[in-house]
Amino acid sequence: MSHVFPRVYDRGLPTAVHAEGAWITDSQGNRFLDGAGGAIVLNVGHGDPALIAAATQQLGKTQYVHPTMFTTEAVERYADQVAEVLPMHEPRIYPVSGGSEAVETAIKMARAYHLARGEGSRITIIARRSSYHGNTLGALDASGKEPLRKPYTPWLGRFTHAPAAYEYRCENPRHPVACGDWHGGELERMLTQSPEASVAAFMAEPVSGATLGAAVPCEDYWPKIVEVCRRHGVLVIADEVMTGFGRTGMWFGMDHWSIRPDILTAGKGTTSGYVPFGFAAASGEVFEAVAASGFVHGFTWSHNALGAAVGSAVLQRLREDDMVSRSRVLGERIRGDLSQGLKDCAVVGDVRGLGLLIGIELVREGESKEPLARSAKTTERVLAAARANGLLLYSSTGHVDGTNGDLIMLGPPFCLTDGDVTTLVERTIDAVRSVA
Repeated sequence: MSHVFPRVYDRGLPTAVHAEGAWITDSQGNRFLDGAGGAIVLNVGHGDPALIAAATQQLGKTQYVHPTMFTTEAVERYADQVAEVLPMHEPRIYPVSGGSEAVETAIKMARAYHLARGEGSRITIIARRSSYHGNTLGALDASGKEPLRKPYTPWLGRFTHAPAAYEYRCENPRHPVACGDWHGGELERMLTQSPEASVAAFMAEPVSGATLGAAVPCEDYWPKIVEVCRRHGVLVIADEVMTGFGRTGMWFGMDHWSIRPDILTAGKGTTSGYVPFGFAAASGEVFEAVAASGFVHGFTWSHNALGAAVGSAVLQRLREDDMVSRSRVLGERIRGDLSQGLKDCAVVGDVRGLGLLIGIELVREGESKEPLARSAKTTERVLAAARANGLLLYSSTGHVDGTNGDLIMLGPPFCLTDGDVTTLVERTIDAVRSVA
């Protein structure tokens, strides 16, 4: 009997014993192509000697020092390095141990900023429906995916949600005409109907992650949203936990629209999954306001040197091997090959994404976009077929109405070889077609 409280209860799990590049080997000798990058985490790839060496070297220097007593060379160096690629003005980073902590920190930063400016009435976060920002309570309250919220609804309800940026099922009655204007108008309506000066920030992923399967907003979505926020004194928080560090083919998702958020969250790709690490970054303006009055916040593992050291090694790998550009090029190739290979597949409604963040939406019938019945467990069957053929994919369900909806996601490491790409595409197509 295992004493582990597992993440899944309906099946036994193989034991991973080795991982290198884009491949994982289990204790039975089976090899799996990691087409999901874990949970869209492994940007650099498995078993990278430079990242392992960075962790080993840092552990030989310091192991744990409290951030109210010391800073470290690793943290200071990483902050300087990552500031060069962040889409922000004079950023200051607050390191934490993962994405949910980063989002909690960002929410508190927004509150602290408005308190410092004498606007204590600003307490509400507006996020989006069908979104995900983390599993701690503040992050979960900002999240708009109902199945994830449902068990904890008695503890939630402080934050509100705008329409999702979801082109395949856009809520704009005139879609695809003036969708950016429509979304901006909906946010404007929410702000004007809220008590005056009560909204602190608008939070969203630049490109929707797992909950909507790499849904890319229309081209003028972000400019319209930011314009409304600026006019109402509302901060813009970009949740880049999944989209950061080259995942969408640019350093950060917001770079696709040349948007400079006030606060940005990062996790997952910061260390490519080697060490728990993330951060919330504040613009210089936000930092100066908060620093003047103080920030009541902190975690035992914040400002950790081990995570920062590995983060620096990740930045170096991404730069030296031009892996951000590789993500863009490989993503275009894989999306094109998947679209071509699945164009006549009855259950495929949409293939979408940016860079190596790719989603496949499965439907009962393409013309109507009617979702498959959840009872058919189509997503689970695709994942099982892929796994049986040595491929790992990522998934999401329930996005259409809280129950129905099937999404398959690909988020492989950027170190894929040309042979890996061929294998990934062929096995994905085979897995999807096996349920058609």
